[in-house]
Amino acid sequence: MKKWLLLFAFALLVVAGCANKAEEEELAYLDVKMAIEEKLPVNQEVELACFATYGDEKVTDASEVKFEVWKHGEEDRQMIEGKHVGDGKYVARYTFPTKGTYSVVAHVTAKNMHNMPKVDVVVE
Repeated sequence: MKKWLLLFAFALLVVAGCANKAEEEELAYLDVKMAIEEKLPVNQEVELACFATYGDEKVTDASEVKFEVWKHGEEDRQMIEGKHVGDGKYVARYTFPTKGTYSVVAHVTAKNMHNMPKVDVVVE
């Protein structure tokens, strides 16, 4: 009986130790923040931008960054390739052809993760 009690106590200590270690480790994830003005001019080239981080590290080696743009109420969507310009910032240049409200989604793939933040902008 003492052997079983001793074995149970040992197993309980192992499980408690593993639980504490898991709580101490902070999981990193791919975070993408959009950096696009809320109001943009029509028929002028503008910068679509986002910042990518993985934990405290700036992502400089994303395997894919694309900006998807479409006007509300329309089916036509465009995908524009983003380029890394330094410090985890990715940009693309785009000209909005008509006034209205548009959605912009950054598709960022890095560190075996994918993040797709979206913002709406008003083109005047």
